[in-house]
Amino acid sequence: MSWLLKTTRRILPKRRWLPADDLLRDLAYRRLWTSILISSFGGQVTMLALPLTAAVLLQATPTQMGLLTAMEIVPFVLFSLPAGVWLDRVRKLPVYIVGEIMIGLSVASVPVAWWAGWLTIGWLYVVGLVIGTVYTVAGSAAQIVLTQVVPRERLVEAHAKNALASSGAEVAGPGLAGALIKVVGAPLALLVDAVLVSISAAILRGVAIHEQPARPGGEGTAMALFWADLKAGVRFVARHRLLIALALVVGSWQACHHAALVVQILFATRTLGLSEQAIGLSYTAMGVGTILASVFGNRISRRLGPGPSLVLGIAICGAGWLLLSVAPANAWGVAAFTGTLMMFSTGAVLIFINFLALRQSVTPAPLLGRMTSTMRWLILIPAGPGALLGGWLGEHSGLRTSLAVAGCGALLLAVAALRLDVIRNLKSLPEPERESEWLGAEADVRPQPAVT
Repeated sequence: MSWLLKTTRRILPKRRWLPADDLLRDLAYRRLWTSILISSFGGQVTMLALPLTAAVLLQATPTQMGLLTAMEIVPFVLFSLPAGVWLDRVRKLPVYIVGEIMIGLSVASVPVAWWAGWLTIGWLYVVGLVIGTVYTVAGSAAQIVLTQVVPRERLVEAHAKNALASSGAEVAGPGLAGALIKVVGAPLALLVDAVLVSISAAILRGVAIHEQPARPGGEGTAMALFWADLKAGVRFVARHRLLIALALVVGSWQACHHAALVVQILFATRTLGLSEQAIGLSYTAMGVGTILASVFGNRISRRLGPGPSLVLGIAICGAGWLLLSVAPANAWGVAAFTGTLMMFSTGAVLIFINFLALRQSVTPAPLLGRMTSTMRWLILIPAGPGALLGGWLGEHSGLRTSLAVAGCGALLLAVAALRLDVIRNLKSLPEPERESEWLGAEADVRPQPAVT
C-alpha cells in the first residue's frame, strides 16, 4: 500500500499554501476530500459510459433510457426510510467504504457481461438498481460522515470544497472518459471507475472518526423498536417547516432534472450528431461550472443567504435546459449544449451546498441518519416520474419537448420557491433543534411498557 500513500500525499493540498483556518489543514477532512476527488474521476467515466453503452451499443429507445435512469431511483423509494433507522444504530464510515467497493464491482460487471455476450438492457437495469441501492445507503452514510469531521457552522464551506474536489474531475474527466470510450469502447471504460473507487475506499479507511452508534431504547420487540425509530425520524421531518419546504422545492427540481437528463445524451448523439469523444469534451463544461459555483458559492450564500442562493441555482438550471430545447442542429447547437452543461453544474452546486448544509444544521446528531434518509426519500420520489415523463415525451413529442418542459418547470419552480417566506428570509444557517425537544417527540411513538 506504500505506493497508494505516496500518491495520496502528492494529491493532498500542501498545508503551507493554505490559510491557517482552512478546513484542508485537518487530516481527517483532507483524506475525505481526496477520496471524493479520486472517486469523482471514476464517476465521470460511468456517467458517460453507462448511458452511451445503452444508447449506442444497445440502441436503447428514449423510454428505455428513462427506465434506466428510473432504476437508479427505485431503491431510494424502497429503502431510504429503513436505511436511515439502521444508519443511526451503526458506524457510518464502514458503510461508506463498503458502498464504494460495491459500486466498483457492479460497474466492472458490465465489461465482463459484454465480453461474455450476456450484455442486454436488462443487465444495465440491474446494474442501475445496485448503484442506486448503494447511493441510498452508503450515500447517506457519506453525508453523515462529513458532519462527524466538520463543525456544523462550516458545513456550507465543506460542501463547497467537496464540490471543488468534484470539479477537478468534471473538467478533466469527461474529455479523458470520451477519449477512453473512443479507444476501448464504453463497456471496457467502466473498468477505470472500478479501479478508482477501490482506491477511494482504501483512502477512506484511514479517516479517524470516533463514533458511538446509538442503541435502540425502550421496551418491545426489535421490529416494534425499529418502526418506532422510523416514525420518530419521519415525524421530526414532518414537524419541521423548513425541512418540508426544502423537500418540496428540491424534490420538484429533481423531477425537472431527470426529465432533461434522460434525453440529454440522446439529443447530443442523434440531434447534434456528436461522437463519444466530442460529448466527453463538451462535458468538461460541467467542471467549469462546478468550479465557479464551488469557489464563489460560499460567498454567494453569505451575501444572499442560503435560501435565495438555492433558488438562484434552480433558475440557472432551468434557463440552461430551456436554452438547449431551442438550440439549432449545428455548431451553435453544440455551443448551446456545452453552455447548458455548465449552467446545470453551476446551478446544481448552488442548490446542494445550501440544501445539505441547511438540513444538517437543524438536525440533532442522534437523528442525522433518519433525517438524511427521509429527506433523500422525499426529494427523489418525484425523480422517477420525472425520468419516465421525460422519456415518454422524448419518444412521442420529440427530445426538445422534454428539455422545454424541464426548463419551464424549473423556472416556474424558482418563482414559487421565492414566494415561500421560510426560503426567502433564510439569510444564515439556523441553529439545530434542541435534543431534549426531539427526545420528547420520539417518546410519543416508542412502544410503552405494559402496566402491571
